[in-house]
Amino acid sequence: MFELSKIIRPNIWKLKPYSCARDEFKGEASVYLDANENPYNNPFNRYPDPLQLKVKEQIKKIKGISKRNIFLGNGSDEAIDLVYRIFCEPKEDNVIAIAPTYGMYGVCADINNVQYKSIELDENFQFSADTLLEKVNEKTRVIWLCSPNNPTGNALNGSEIEKLLKSFNGIVVVDEAYIDFSSQPSWTKRLKEFPNLIVLQTLSKAWASAGIRLGMAFASENIIALFNKVKYPYNVNILTQKQALNILTNKSEVDLWIKTILEERGKLINELQKLPIVEKIYPTDANFILVKVQNANKTYNHLVSKGIIVRNRNTVILCDNCLRITVGTPEENKTLLKELKNC
Repeated sequence: MFELSKIIRPNIWKLKPYSCARDEFKGEASVYLDANENPYNNPFNRYPDPLQLKVKEQIKKIKGISKRNIFLGNGSDEAIDLVYRIFCEPKEDNVIAIAPTYGMYGVCADINNVQYKSIELDENFQFSADTLLEKVNEKTRVIWLCSPNNPTGNALNGSEIEKLLKSFNGIVVVDEAYIDFSSQPSWTKRLKEFPNLIVLQTLSKAWASAGIRLGMAFASENIIALFNKVKYPYNVNILTQKQALNILTNKSEVDLWIKTILEERGKLINELQKLPIVEKIYPTDANFILVKVQNANKTYNHLVSKGIIVRNRNTVILCDNCLRITVGTPEENKTLLKELKNC
């Protein structure tokens, strides 16, 4: 039986969070003399809303999720780091992840001095819940899953994820950075079923806002309360909050971008299959394609010489001679294909 209190670091459980001026006052006022701010250069002289309530209200409208179940951070990387800081005791606890996957899970483990154990995916880039559970011990606090996965592009098997959620008495994080490009349903729809589930999403991909660095975490009220307890007081700046509101109220255009990217993804796959240097194209549920070529280093260097940058994944486990190619505009994709024909 999952009990949140048993997997929280004792110092975090006892932590009395910093209380900033804007935590103590809610609403609007005519005179602000509480936070030692400069009275000039409005609105940038004021500290931002520490809980980003207006942004969360817009996310609530789009995703149907209560504001109490939403955490906003400086990119998804902040939420990833907070998971370690809240649940993992340095030098004692461990986490489990699939391989290959997003590299920041491992980097954050190293930063927080937490053992990181990875389980290699099968030939179809899928995992077995039983295999992961075999690696669990009394010090395992978190299991990391990225679905659709990066760099493989595929959505993970939902029944295996569900088995993990039901069997593991720790935190299961499902990173859905690319979910808007997938036909699979989001795990945010099942938060009420699983008190040990954290779902990560972002404005960086489908919402075309990587530059503002806004990540989202969705979880139970108790977990979100812990995130807010540990995060830095004003973790999302006023400019990011303003631009987030702008893009979140423009969903119709974002939906058109997604539709166009998916159409271009299909066209790009069809054209890549015709190239002699391409040996395999892996199934994708994301806005990128993992492509196995005859010589990844040679192909990558040729593209770089022409000012075209893709990601060389040749040194990543299970990705020998693979390039990860993001779907661009029609013009960018044509330029890429033209140069690949010359390789």
